[in-house]
Amino acid sequence: MLDDPSRRPGKAPILIVLHQERSSPGRVGQLLEEKGYRLDIRRPVLGDALPDTLASHGGAVIFGGPMSANDPDEFVRREIEWLEVPLKENKPYIGICLGAQMLVRHLGGKVTANPDQSVEIGWYPIRPTEKGRLIMHWPKMVYHFHREGFDLPRGCQLLAQGDTYPNQAFRFGENAWGIQFHAELTRAMMQRWVVHGAHRFTLPNAQMGREHLEGRMLFDSPLRSWLSLFLDLVFEGRDVKGNYLEGASNASIFRN
Repeated sequence: MLDDPSRRPGKAPILIVLHQERSSPGRVGQLLEEKGYRLDIRRPVLGDALPDTLASHGGAVIFGGPMSANDPDEFVRREIEWLEVPLKENKPYIGICLGAQMLVRHLGGKVTANPDQSVEIGWYPIRPTEKGRLIMHWPKMVYHFHREGFDLPRGCQLLAQGDTYPNQAFRFGENAWGIQFHAELTRAMMQRWVVHGAHRFTLPNAQMGREHLEGRMLFDSPLRSWLSLFLDLVFEGRDVKGNYLEGASNASIFRN
C-alpha cells in the first residue's frame, strides 16, 4: 500500500456530535477522514460527555436531529451551553441544521417555525449574499429536512439566503459556522430519511419522496463538491474562492 501523507498521524481529531443511536456523520465524516482527520464521535443524548476543552481537537461538528433547539431536554441545554467551549477557544465549529440552531440559541437568537407552519423538506434554492460570494462559490440547490428556522443573532454575518426560511448560512467570529441545509447525506442516508420521514411529506411546502431522490440526481454533485471545499475552508483555513463546484479535480468528491 502506498504511503498517503494525509493519513499520517498528526492531525487532531474532529469532535462529531450526533443525536440518535444510528445517526451517522455521512460524507462529512467520509471527507474528513479522506483529508486525514480522525473522528471522535459522541452522542450526548445517550449519555456521552462533551469535552471541557477542545485543546486536543481540531474542531467540532454538531449535526441535526428530530428534536428542536427549543426542547427542554437536559442534553439539548447542555449542548447549547457547551458551545461556549469552541467559541472561547476560537476552534473551528460547524453546526448543521439543529447544530446551527443551537449556535443561534447560544448567541441569544430565536429558533421558530413560520407562522403558516411551512417547512423545507426536499430540494430548495439558496442565494449567497455578497459576503458569502467573497468566501466561496455556493451550490444553487441544497437539501433540507427541517420545520424551524432562526433569526440572525447580533454579530453574525449572513452568507446565504433562501425563500421559505431566509437565513440559510452564517458565520460568527472567525471560526463558527452554521448551515440550515444538509450536505452530508449519502445515497443510503437519503433513502432512509425518505422512508422514515414520509409522514412529514404532507406538511406545507414539503416535497414528495420521489422529488427528493430525483433531485439528488440533478443537484447532489455540486453540493458534495461544495461540502469538500467548505471543510477545507473551515478546518484547513484554505482559500477556496477560486474553486468551482463543477470543476473539482478530486474524483473522490463525487463518490457516494
